Amino acid sequence: MVEVSVIIPTYNRKGFLREAICSVLNQTYKDFELIVIDDGSTDKSDEVIKEFEGKIIYKYQENRGASSARNAGIKLSKGEYISFLDSDDLWDKDKLMEQIKFFSEHPETKICYTDEIWIRHGVRVNPMKKHQKYSGWIFDKCLPLCIISISSVMMKRELFDEVGLFDEDLPVCEDYDMWLRISARYPVYFIEKKLITKRGGHSDQLSRRITSLDRFRIRALEKILLSGTLGEEMYRDALKELEQKCKIYAKGCFKRGKVEEGNLCISIPEKYKKYK
Repeated sequence: MVEVSVIIPTYNRKGFLREAICSVLNQTYKDFELIVIDDGSTDKSDEVIKEFEGKIIYKYQENRGASSARNAGIKLSKGEYISFLDSDDLWDKDKLMEQIKFFSEHPETKICYTDEIWIRHGVRVNPMKKHQKYSGWIFDKCLPLCIISISSVMMKRELFDEVGLFDEDLPVCEDYDMWLRISARYPVYFIEKKLITKRGGHSDQLSRRITSLDRFRIRALEKILLSGTLGEEMYRDALKELEQKCKIYAKGCFKRGKVEEGNLCISIPEKYKKYK
């Protein structure tokens, strides 16, 4: 039985996929399996996959989104630990070794993540202050936006038994939703080493093609408020963030002439004030 299962979901990333796979296979830590889930690619990504026959586990499925692809990988996996790598990102060769070392030194840990290098349009850029990383009980830090890059995470597979799999009804912000569910229950530890490279700026990135990401964060916040897992302080923090995001989204609706949708959004937080 392997110790770590690495899951790469991919969709029409032929130009990036080979490098992503190689960055996993070249890890200094070797006790892992690599699962690639092709979520219905039409760009002949399978030609890249053939180069790694016998070295990876491969599954093709009809296009159902990133959450479905990650969940399919989780269901196929056998490792005690799970790591994800988006197919346009890269790992440092010591990424798995550093995280396994952290788990061995801190056996109570359920999940950890690492620092990262950002590349946008082929140029290295510095993350903004709002993307600052934190360690420990970071639920309140996870509320404004997704500060945890999924390609940097390693987590015990038992977490999924408790918090559930990725929400396949969320086309984006599914990672934001997952980190809220986890950070509400457990500390999330940060390794201050740049062990992944995030490559962004592609014209077909979901975050660029889908407008108003806050509407999906609103859904995630409603879910966590209804989950019954939040203590009073966490509940207040989540409700405050929900109010803020609803105001922002409603303002956009009013600007576009969608008055009914804007008024509906403004009213959402009222449903949750009665709980606490």
